[in-house]
Amino acid sequence: MFESAELGHKIDKETYEKEVPPLREALLEAQLELYKLAKFPVIILIGGVDGAGRGETINLLNEWMDPRFVQCHGMGEPSDEELDRPMMWRFWRELPPKGKTGVFLGSWYTWPILNRVSGITKTAELDQSLERAKRLETMLVEEGALIIKFWMHLSREKQEKRLKLLEKDPKTRWRVSDRDWEHYKLYDKFSIVHESVIRHTSTAEAPWTIVEGYDARYRSLTVGKVILNAIRKRLDEAGSKVSEVSAPPPLPSIDNLDILKMLDLSQKLDKRRYQSELEKYQGKLALLMRSPKFKDITVIAMFEGNDAAGKGGAIRRITGALDARYYTVIPVAAPTEEERAQPYLWRFWRHIPRRARLSIFDRSWYGRVLVERVEGFCTKADWMRAYGEINDFEAQLVRHNIVVSKFWLSISRDEQLARFKEREKIGFKRFKITEEDWRNREKWEEYEHAVCDMVDRTSTEIAPWTLVEANDKNFARIKILKTLCRQIEAALVNLGNRKK
Repeated sequence: MFESAELGHKIDKETYEKEVPPLREALLEAQLELYKLAKFPVIILIGGVDGAGRGETINLLNEWMDPRFVQCHGMGEPSDEELDRPMMWRFWRELPPKGKTGVFLGSWYTWPILNRVSGITKTAELDQSLERAKRLETMLVEEGALIIKFWMHLSREKQEKRLKLLEKDPKTRWRVSDRDWEHYKLYDKFSIVHESVIRHTSTAEAPWTIVEGYDARYRSLTVGKVILNAIRKRLDEAGSKVSEVSAPPPLPSIDNLDILKMLDLSQKLDKRRYQSELEKYQGKLALLMRSPKFKDITVIAMFEGNDAAGKGGAIRRITGALDARYYTVIPVAAPTEEERAQPYLWRFWRHIPRRARLSIFDRSWYGRVLVERVEGFCTKADWMRAYGEINDFEAQLVRHNIVVSKFWLSISRDEQLARFKEREKIGFKRFKITEEDWRNREKWEEYEHAVCDMVDRTSTEIAPWTLVEANDKNFARIKILKTLCRQIEAALVNLGNRKK
């Protein structure tokens, strides 16, 4: 796999000095056109062996490209803040918006490689990490990103020679660390893992370009030309992308029977019992969040439902039991311009809380398969693939000891109409009712079908949906509190069992 990158590629100084000026000019022109069109972002990953010029390549790109439109990220040891979240969080928050370029020194491949070589993980765990990385890249490409991946390679002999040359020169001695030499001693182990990574993750939509890193001029020209050609080709295609629907179509309804129609919306709770249950489960929730074990988990409670189903009231019954320092409520509205310049999951990744915190989403990432689907704000290909992307997203959260509680609040069409009319009559509730709410009622059956598909495809064992019969607000609020307490309690018990 690395044979071509060990041939001794070399560029003479005269050729280099002749080719660099027009290359830099073309890169800058492409950058400016990319920024003006703002059709897609460019994500550049720089990986490879120690001493192969990864850092120098980053410096080169900073010099050759317009700094207004490119941001370089050295993804070294994760901070405490980053360790408190799933691994991908640190990368998601640094993704470039449409029209700009993000360059990553170190990527979502770095730690899986290091963990495998050091023996912390096994081959099966490495393979799982690579599959997650491939799915991430597939999603980013489907969302419009251009991904360019470079692997800087050196043979064992040339790595040793280069490290010694860098150490010998006082100007570059600082670039070589004890860690570089430790990795050199493990060259054969790294080589096996590197080959496996490249073989499994060099895909049609995001292939690796392997570059021999010994000769700086060859390396620089190769990287510059690959970046220019990739951006230029994509610009000439006007930033278009072709998505294919690979998932089977949603199940058609042929007997007018679905999961929402089977809910018993007549269930009620009288006021006296409601007050008793409310006090009980608010108290239990407060005690669970004060448990010493809670410091090792995170909770995300996510609310979707029919308009006027009572999401806000249910959320207030949760927050009313808690210390405001340890929870955050995130109301989700139509995406802003900043958010539209990113993949749709970006604005949710950025709100993932630290450990020992509770984040409550009033509406969520399921907008892609609900309102965006029904209102035609995205293509069928986009919302069809979103089911798998959302399941991957939630699996990453759960893997990091995050409890994902998902609630769908369901009310009847008649109950919704009664609540709409009530809101119009009461001054301080009038802001809750809009023309959009009335329009959505006209698409009741379409939304119902979308909800049923959503539950069928995203109610998983690790992140199940809780369907809440919400015609009676008292009943709905207690069911939500009970469920949330039960899920947190189960997570704390499981955590304790794993530590034994």
